[in-house]
Amino acid sequence: MSKHYLELSGVDMRFRTEKGEFEALKNINLKLQKGEFVSLIGHSGCGKSTVLNLVAGLYAPSTGGVILEGREVDGPGPERAVVFQNHALLPWLTVEQNIALAVDNTFTRQSKAERKERVAHFLALVHMNHAAHKLPGEISGGMKQRVGIARALAVDPKVLLMDEPFGALDALTRAHLQDSLMEIQAELGNTVIMITHDVDEAVLLSDRIVMMTNGPSATIGEILDIPLDRPRNRVQLSDDALYHKLRRRVLSFLYEGHNKVSQITSKSKVA
Repeated sequence: MSKHYLELSGVDMRFRTEKGEFEALKNINLKLQKGEFVSLIGHSGCGKSTVLNLVAGLYAPSTGGVILEGREVDGPGPERAVVFQNHALLPWLTVEQNIALAVDNTFTRQSKAERKERVAHFLALVHMNHAAHKLPGEISGGMKQRVGIARALAVDPKVLLMDEPFGALDALTRAHLQDSLMEIQAELGNTVIMITHDVDEAVLLSDRIVMMTNGPSATIGEILDIPLDRPRNRVQLSDDALYHKLRRRVLSFLYEGHNKVSQITSKSKVA
């Protein structure tokens, strides 16, 4: 039995294509502790979303396994909730009804009053209780993403999976939601895996950053611990030497990896 809360062990992922077999991931080994916040970062096509889908149970690994609390992940389940870059709210349902749909389908043994209270609690947690009766088309992009996060959290997931949740938002809205996410995670203690392309976001939010090599056959190139004290304040960190050192390390990995691929591609074209 795994000693870690969540573990990816010897995971390979291969897909069949018209041109033959494509190996997206090779030998992924990652162990997470309960309540840990881990970011996945790397260039496009490095398999970050594939890793997330494996943990979500949407894909079955070609080799190896994903273990959560000592049990192998063999399909989707409410203990693993996903927040997408696109909020994925149903446009004909109100904010409250979007969250209630997830709650009602997960907590079938709870009374109607208990489920309604749960919906209200998580709306308040993301500061959206004032918009409970509005339709998604009547609220901003940032507010929609808050509702998406509330819906994911309302089913009480052990692991929260986030696929570039703030990527489509403007800088100010993004910053506000990052701060909200830190507050929520501190309160609830969910284990979080988040995909991001934003180095500052990764350093600000994470306990560890998992840096992926370029695909095909992508793997984990480096794992960087982020030993910054919590709670974290973005303004104070702007003058923090350790913050900038960690940021430079991630940028260096991404830049060096991109250069290596460019050099290999250039040599192939010359040949």
